[in-house]
Amino acid sequence: MSSEPTMRAITQDSLGGPEVLRLSERPRPRPVPTEVLVRVHAAGVNPVDWKSRESGGIAGLLGEPPFVLGWDVSGVVEEVGFGVHTLKAGDEVYGMPWFPRPASAYAEYVTAPSRQFALKPRTVNHETAAGVPLAGLTAWQSLVDAAHVEAGQRVLIHAAAGGVGHLAVQFAKHLGAHVIGTASAAKHDWLRELGADEVVDYTKVRFEDAVSDVDVVIDLVGEGHDATTTRSLETLRPGGTIVAVPSGVAPEVLEGARARGLNATAFLVEPDGTALARIAGLIDQGVVRVEVADVLPLAEAAEAHRRIKEGRTRGKIVLSVKG
Repeated sequence: MSSEPTMRAITQDSLGGPEVLRLSERPRPRPVPTEVLVRVHAAGVNPVDWKSRESGGIAGLLGEPPFVLGWDVSGVVEEVGFGVHTLKAGDEVYGMPWFPRPASAYAEYVTAPSRQFALKPRTVNHETAAGVPLAGLTAWQSLVDAAHVEAGQRVLIHAAAGGVGHLAVQFAKHLGAHVIGTASAAKHDWLRELGADEVVDYTKVRFEDAVSDVDVVIDLVGEGHDATTTRSLETLRPGGTIVAVPSGVAPEVLEGARARGLNATAFLVEPDGTALARIAGLIDQGVVRVEVADVLPLAEAAEAHRRIKEGRTRGKIVLSVKG
């Protein structure tokens, strides 16, 4: 009798630093009805990955170790479960399945509901496509679904050169907004190439002194040590909206926003195959460029985590999975 098929994956047996990540063999998953089995060619790395490695993930949804990290996937459908009508074996797809529950994307195969995937952009390779789903959906949903950005509005995007930020700049420009980004000076020319109308060097000036009358703030930094969320309230015009992505909205921030006649909302990205299909179209039309800073082998996931935690990466870090 043949043994059950296995696959390579990056697992961790305990919470901790990058050194807890190790390459191992795990059982290959099988699709249940409405799911697809995807042979992963590349997996994107995001800040939520290293945070989950250290703390176990959002509200403990990953459970206790051992587990496999990762949500960004680009690959090829190998098998479809009963009831799947939107995809077929051989389709090249990308997606952010299951988030915030475990997707286990740092592996050679994943299974997930078919409608959490979309056909990958035709004009880019799997490594580039794998850098899109979580960052792209975060940028798209925060602008479109949370902030309802309209043409002619002024939009301020913090951490504009990061994985989410550089896509948010391009989406906001596509939506017809006047786009202002915060970033270090070395990244200003690149951000202008992506469509930013104004760029503020947050290391040299206080952004709230340089920016005003903003309709929407997409805060990709959070309160942290410099209280970016709170300070951003000063840039908004009455009735404006701040979408706080990484750290939510503290009660005192919400109270401060209301006192000024502003809207403050927390945000958490959701799987969305329909939005991914639209994003793929923008990439294929040349409207949106995806910046991949580094592609590392799956076995070097720990190094990828070290680099992304530094927070200086321009664009995305991706793991190449299919050897």
